[in-house]
Amino acid sequence: MRRVAVTSRMMGLLLLAAGHPSSGFAQDALQPYQLVRSLQLIQDRIAAGDHAAMPMQAKLLEMTDARLREADAQDFQEPKNFRALLVYGMSGGNPVTVEAAVSRAAADPGDLAIAKGVIDYLNGRPGDAIKALEPIDPMALPGDLGAFLALVKGSLLAGDEPAAALKLLDEAKLLSPGTLVEEAALRRSVGIAVAQGDAARFALASTQYVERYLYSPYASQFADSFVSGVIALHMSISQDKLADITSMMDPEREKVIYLRIARRAAIDGLNELSAFASTRAEQGRDGNTNQDDPRALLYSSLSTVTSDTIEDVRAKLGKIDRSKLSDGDRDLLDAAQTIAGEVVAPPASLPAAGPAPAAAAPTQPEVTAAQAADSAGLPPVEGAASEQPAVAPADGVATVAPSAPVPSAETAAVLPASAPAASASPDKTDPTDAAMMKTRRQLDLIDQMLGAAPK
Repeated sequence: MRRVAVTSRMMGLLLLAAGHPSSGFAQDALQPYQLVRSLQLIQDRIAAGDHAAMPMQAKLLEMTDARLREADAQDFQEPKNFRALLVYGMSGGNPVTVEAAVSRAAADPGDLAIAKGVIDYLNGRPGDAIKALEPIDPMALPGDLGAFLALVKGSLLAGDEPAAALKLLDEAKLLSPGTLVEEAALRRSVGIAVAQGDAARFALASTQYVERYLYSPYASQFADSFVSGVIALHMSISQDKLADITSMMDPEREKVIYLRIARRAAIDGLNELSAFASTRAEQGRDGNTNQDDPRALLYSSLSTVTSDTIEDVRAKLGKIDRSKLSDGDRDLLDAAQTIAGEVVAPPASLPAAGPAPAAAAPTQPEVTAAQAADSAGLPPVEGAASEQPAVAPADGVATVAPSAPVPSAETAAVLPASAPAASASPDKTDPTDAAMMKTRRQLDLIDQMLGAAPK
């Protein structure tokens, strides 16, 4: 109850200050720590799915920046104000403001060491930041500052020391549950777990994220890491576990996730996973099926395009409405139809035995290298921005590098590459073998065309 009362009072002061025509009134009415605390509360609401609070976040960042630019040494004699300055910087604040304010503060050496690390971090000097922050234990600091510092250190160490990074992200979640810090820590843990090949950690972090932050405006970044993780860890993540995680999503989000998984799996040649994901996308939930979704029809066909039911597959591909597909998916549809057509094409007749014909210019393959190159670069089902190096990113948590690289095979295609056929002289080649060799060549060209598609 006390926290609610304090929060209401702070927000009331904030709204009064924001609506007052004098900027000096806002500076006199609120201390820096009050403004930063209000900023954190707004960011926590945004992380929980309150997108309407995002304009207030921008206003608060502006007000806090103005207040800190005018703060003097006396303001920072209050420890809460100096901690608030550091939290503001790690919440997406202006690094120039932070550096100028720190230069005016008469803080103790320990706090100044933290400030140096934070400034290095904000200005894109990760090596210096790691060195400055290495001896500082986030768990020994006040909770609000410790949580942000654990998140920053975890982000800095993600590439070189992923195990240490995951431990720090766990500390960030422990110190600040239900906040933007926990949302960001979970989101980054997913990517690091994929890079580590830790399927159990990936599944746990994904489950917690979907349970708590599915409606965060930054959930598209989680979706990117989740789809990449399912593909990278497909040998370790059971279909039942995948279904358990997605069952916590609303039907539309679940469908889109399965469509993205099905597409990626089809391009990587993971036919079983592609078939599972496309089937789940088609099934839908709550009595609403997606069997007419052209993407689901396409991806389910890709996993069976060389099966014994090829005529059924061709009929299914023929019913797909091309106008409802993206440019990249239309390329996939063309590739699938080409493969299906080659599988059922009658073998070419062989010439009667006789004198060897004169050498002739080689014929062009049915899909040229230029055509393959032009067809590369297929877009995903649902575009989503990944975390990028920034001083003040959209998620309100400053970062200097992506959370972790997600490994993925770049050479996989819709179908596993066929083994090269044994060479044979023209007069000993069986017509069926010739047709199979032609089909394999076609598949190889399709593989080359799709292998460069983005994951």
